[in-house]
Amino acid sequence: MTHKRLQKLAVLTICSLGIAFNAHSQMAEKAAPIFENGEAQVVDAFSDPSKWIRHDLWVETEFDSDGDGKLDRMHVDVTRPEQTETEGLKLPVVYESSPYYAGTAGLGDGIFWDVRHELGEAGKPRKHPEVTRIGERPIISNSQINTWVPRGYVVVHSSSPGTGLSDGAPTVGGDNESLAPKAVIDWLCGRAKGYTERNGNTEVKAYWSTGKVGMTGTSYNGTLPLAAATTGVEGLEAIIPIAPNTSYYHYYRSNGLVRSPGGYLGEDIDVLYDFIHSGDESKRARNNKVVRDTEMKNGQDRITGDYNDFWAGRDYLNDMGPMKAALLMSHGFNDWNVMPEHSYRIYDKAREKGLPVQIYYHQNGHGGPPPISMMNRWFTKYLHGIDNGVENDPKAWIVREDDKMENPTSYEDYPNPKATEVSLFLTKGAPEKGQLSTSKPQKQGTETLVDNYSFSGSSLAQAEITNHRLIYVTPPLSEDVHISGIPKIKIRLASSKPAANLSVWLVSLPWTERRNTKITDNIITRGWADPQNHKSLTESGPLVPNKFYEMEFGLMPDDQIILKGQQIGLMIFSSDKEFTLWPEPGTELTVDLDGTQLVLPVVGGKIPVINP
Repeated sequence: MTHKRLQKLAVLTICSLGIAFNAHSQMAEKAAPIFENGEAQVVDAFSDPSKWIRHDLWVETEFDSDGDGKLDRMHVDVTRPEQTETEGLKLPVVYESSPYYAGTAGLGDGIFWDVRHELGEAGKPRKHPEVTRIGERPIISNSQINTWVPRGYVVVHSSSPGTGLSDGAPTVGGDNESLAPKAVIDWLCGRAKGYTERNGNTEVKAYWSTGKVGMTGTSYNGTLPLAAATTGVEGLEAIIPIAPNTSYYHYYRSNGLVRSPGGYLGEDIDVLYDFIHSGDESKRARNNKVVRDTEMKNGQDRITGDYNDFWAGRDYLNDMGPMKAALLMSHGFNDWNVMPEHSYRIYDKAREKGLPVQIYYHQNGHGGPPPISMMNRWFTKYLHGIDNGVENDPKAWIVREDDKMENPTSYEDYPNPKATEVSLFLTKGAPEKGQLSTSKPQKQGTETLVDNYSFSGSSLAQAEITNHRLIYVTPPLSEDVHISGIPKIKIRLASSKPAANLSVWLVSLPWTERRNTKITDNIITRGWADPQNHKSLTESGPLVPNKFYEMEFGLMPDDQIILKGQQIGLMIFSSDKEFTLWPEPGTELTVDLDGTQLVLPVVGGKIPVINP
């Protein structure tokens, strides 16, 4: 063999070895999550939706809530990168569950309770709508997928009991709504059985799961992560509830008062049951009889509004003993549907338990997740196990009034630790405006208002003279005042009738009505109460007409800066057109000004005013 032929052969051999080496290197470079600055990054290999693997299954639970003698199975869908199949990649899971995925009932006339009746009387019967299920297999929902799959997560959804293709009965806060997502998490961790069909026996394994699960969602979908966490299920490492309903009593009642959620006058827990009942039509009659027409009918008590065993069983604060998931809570201070107390009460308890916690509050209404960076850091730490120090970040993040949602201001905690209570006292002025002062005046006597539901709270706040409300205002503020926490009212009042609504608004005046009015411009916070519950939430009785009673309750949590030049106003009235029952006008509420005061949590502990 000539020298030239030897050289050529050597070159060919080296090239062949190089090709083989490159091919081997490419095979060895498997796709994996990437992290920068403590956050999971979008990975190109995970970002092509056409290559995602999507399938559904049914997870067997430990309960039979539809009474058919078989354990209920929950309908579950999965969306995962192809590498979980082709490369044996295991990934953590972002999981969202909901009763809404398969459709809901229409909101036609007669669906809600009629609020036009006297307090202590039963309302007129209402209509019960039917829900037509929507959606096709294998996709239950597309939520969360575009955010989390490209960042190295599997996304899972499930329909709640009695909705969609899940077995069971909706209970609106019953135990099965906690145990259903627990079963799905157990399956993701290899402890429960999943099947390819609703009634089949072919098993499905979650071999692509690391056994680390995080849950998130908004409103009812934000309630269910908390519900699952209260079971203490292993593998649920972190939850990010957004505007969650954490107590159905606090959603449909307020300090003993029958009170609707904002925007849904006349809604109650049985209305929500009808709204979501999209499950197996053959099971609906039995579910309606057992759940809606027996348990809810006997327990919801629209007559007294008292807190009872039915409501206690649907209050997740009572179930937090086993909870160990890290909690990032999100809510809006002007959410008058699921009000901001829902998040704070759970955050406060989780903090007390020593769990990892953060809270994000914005100034808008219902919904609104934390910035993606906050959520990313939370899931990166607790699902991927990356030590990004998120547990050492500030605990509270508040979006200030003129800032964008993605630009919150950090604080040491919520309420602001620098806030201290300031007591404000009332000086008479009805039917015009009285005064609020930090010094207590002497012998102010009483003032009386006349209930009339036909006047909205906003119209009463703007009225110069009216006998349908009492209002007391500070002098104009000489500096901005930062309120952070839960304002409280101590009130001594009498009613001309055995029952009365009591509504309290804290407002910023002068009231503004213009094209660019912000949600924070007028209403600071609100609260409602039933004077019949002046002793206890669990018992009430008729008021002795014209006898004075004392009660104290908190308004909704807030963190707001009231601008220099504004006046802080306390408005007391009876029926709130947007939230309460509408009794016949004419009930008189008389307030003892000397026995009444407003307590505000003020950063710096001082309310500077321009002396009149």
